[in-house]
Amino acid sequence: MGENSKIEWCDHTFNPWIGCQKVSTGCDHCYAEAMMDHRYKKVQWGAHGERKRTSEQNWKKPVQWNAQASTSRKENGHRPRVFCASLADVFDNQVDSSWRRDLFALIRECAALDWLVLTKRPENIEKRLPPDWRDGYSNVWLGTTAEDQVRFDFRWKRLKRVPAVVRFISYEPALGPLRLPQNGLLPDWLISGGESGAGARSLRPHWVRDVIADCRRLGVAPFHKQWGSYDSNPLVVEQGMTAREARAIDAEGKGGGLVDGKLVREFPRQNRRSLELRLRSAG
Repeated sequence: MGENSKIEWCDHTFNPWIGCQKVSTGCDHCYAEAMMDHRYKKVQWGAHGERKRTSEQNWKKPVQWNAQASTSRKENGHRPRVFCASLADVFDNQVDSSWRRDLFALIRECAALDWLVLTKRPENIEKRLPPDWRDGYSNVWLGTTAEDQVRFDFRWKRLKRVPAVVRFISYEPALGPLRLPQNGLLPDWLISGGESGAGARSLRPHWVRDVIADCRRLGVAPFHKQWGSYDSNPLVVEQGMTAREARAIDAEGKGGGLVDGKLVREFPRQNRRSLELRLRSAG
């Protein structure tokens, strides 16, 4: 539940508990449900399902990563990034509030790690943050998933009200076009990606190109993770290659990940508010 991650935009994943409930079409092929409920029978998914706290041994892993953070930063050139949580939702209604308090205490303790907290429930964030959140913790990036324009418009409107050193959008699985607003507050970072696995729904390459163009024009860092399936890869869709031919050219991530022959994998820059918060907490 806590491990070195194969996800391209983080170094570790940490799950303080497991279990969740589907909230929109992006959840229809949930890999966490398929693995934890259907395959391993760890928890029952859904409104009447369970939320199971992970082991004390698992909770100690971020402390270990925190102790090794200086070495990791020298080797990788950035502060270690922890995705929380891949098998649950931190702001889920059905999570024991004491578990969430314990999680934020752990996040405060592990100040050398950047915690990437991703939710499909941004409307719950404000009322479930710790009392000392104020302008945000210096080591917490808050994100929300948006699989199409409708979910982006609804969820970003709520996330942007919450103070955080970095706010980000996970446009994954991308199930419809998504364009960024031309004015107003914008996310700092946008991750895009197609759905993977059996029965993956298709992604149209121009959706990714369009939102990356928005990011470039508006100063948002774009990160294209993968096409999800070679059926969505532009080498197949637009150039008529077979999946095998496309894989020989583009083997980045599931279904390949090149956008017009290049990897687009940028991270948000350290902003002044993040540095100020770190100095304040250190002093």
